[in-house]
Amino acid sequence: MVETTNNRGKLMFGAVLLAWTVGAQGANGQTPAAPAPPTATFRSSVDLVRVAAVVRDQKGRFVQDLTVRDFEVTDGGRSRPITDFRQDQTAGVSVALLFDVSGSMEGLFSHAREAATHVLSWLDVTQDEAAVFRFDTRLEESMPFTSGLRTLPPTLSTITPFGATSLLDAIARTAERVASREGRRRAVVVFTDGLDNASRLKPAEVSAIASSIDVPVYIVAVVASIDNPASDIGTTGERSPLSGALADLASWTGGHVFVASTPVERSLAARQIVDELRHQYLIAFESSGAPGWHQLAVSVRNKKMVVRARSGYIAGQSRPNSL
Repeated sequence: MVETTNNRGKLMFGAVLLAWTVGAQGANGQTPAAPAPPTATFRSSVDLVRVAAVVRDQKGRFVQDLTVRDFEVTDGGRSRPITDFRQDQTAGVSVALLFDVSGSMEGLFSHAREAATHVLSWLDVTQDEAAVFRFDTRLEESMPFTSGLRTLPPTLSTITPFGATSLLDAIARTAERVASREGRRRAVVVFTDGLDNASRLKPAEVSAIASSIDVPVYIVAVVASIDNPASDIGTTGERSPLSGALADLASWTGGHVFVASTPVERSLAARQIVDELRHQYLIAFESSGAPGWHQLAVSVRNKKMVVRARSGYIAGQSRPNSL
């Protein structure tokens, strides 16, 4: 689960990789993930697992009137009783906006800034906060977490994209930065073209790291229409990481990939991300106690509804005292 300081986050980073090596499956085997909005105080040596879940009906509308009896949680295939449950839409949102500034983003970076500005426009200036990070082969902070942030830092207007891309490594490191933002609905929102040619980590490893600290990863892919797997003129198809490895990573963490080739698509993606964070059900259950990676499934009894939640957690590290 979540550690409350940067030092603990660094220690946990290594522990998660070890747990992943020992117990998790490969990227094509339905592995890890995790979103979660914190409204808790955390401590070690406890095994209460908290999961954030978003539920939609067949038309894609948020379902907001469910009770604890509507949900089912399985841990490693075994049903677990839910010990706490709530839907609190008043908790503030904390988002880390992560910009790809590598060479492949030349010609696309203005679209990334546009999409991020849309995200900021949907935040509540009275209770939400955002931070801005950028990366090529290194991760750098452009703006610390700031309440009521409405505009991007001026430095992002003067950047010329250049160099190689360590996309997966940057996502993992940014998720660690978000771990300390307690009492909020947290997420990493990445603006990229999806290319990665310098990361040490693999998608499944990054997913495990984000899962262990309850951070969903949303990827806003700013690409030309010809590189959009969903476009009628797209040529990349299933070979695109946006419809493969990156889509898996986002899904495992409870996030999503939005491929945005037009201004309208970028605006809609931004609104959906913030809407999802505000419409989460918070579910807690006691872990089975076995240390290591646990496969997790959250469902509702009405099978016509669709649930988005992380697909695993690391046991034996920390847990919240309460939701």
